[in-house]
Amino acid sequence: MRLENKVAIVTGGSRGIGRATAELFAEQGAKVYVLDLSLDDAFTNLDITFMVHDVTDGVAWEKVVGLIIKEAGQIDILFNNAGIVGSYEGIETIELTDWSKILDINLNGVFLGTRAVLPHMRAAGRGSIVHTSSMWGVVGAIGVAAYTASKGAVRSLSKNVALTYAPDGIRSNSIHPGIIETPLVIGQDKSMTQEIVDKTPLGRIGTAREVAFGALFLASDESSYVTGTELIIDGGHTAQ
Repeated sequence: MRLENKVAIVTGGSRGIGRATAELFAEQGAKVYVLDLSLDDAFTNLDITFMVHDVTDGVAWEKVVGLIIKEAGQIDILFNNAGIVGSYEGIETIELTDWSKILDINLNGVFLGTRAVLPHMRAAGRGSIVHTSSMWGVVGAIGVAAYTASKGAVRSLSKNVALTYAPDGIRSNSIHPGIIETPLVIGQDKSMTQEIVDKTPLGRIGTAREVAFGALFLASDESSYVTGTELIIDGGHTAQ
């Protein structure tokens, strides 16, 4: 029970990496609040509460955090996971509306969520914030301009939070998944997925559960001396 007596928020938690992490956190003793626009399948036999939430809405963030504090009394963990690819277009061809939407969800959602929980974590003198970036937040990729820009920014923002709030006992780290078997990846062009798998030293696609275990380590007290860093979970792709 590595998260016993902890209260965790997981954004984008109804599917993929978010869902796997929410379930793992609950299995490890946490009371988990899943925030997402919709829920595909109900959570069963786990202490998980689903709340409809738009991560780009700052007012909604203040409201939902207030409700969680009122009900649970604390917030120990924030997993800023919600994100989209949105467009595979490069700088010259991406629509400005797509650029803005992707940055709004992937970066502003992280900023707003972090800002909403920080006062409560500061008051408690503790907290762990984990942000989902991407291996493309560490290395470059052709096309996908908005996605790579947003994920690189999440990596830097995570370091900013780590340095700024270390005196308050708050840790901040980012995780950087490679090609992972999620609904988003399953729905994309199969040749694109296979091309990335072919370039991955371990030679296979990763699972959402494998990423969830990385998030669990960073969320738990086992990583109490880890802040401002990146955990890359990509089958060796970026080691080349």
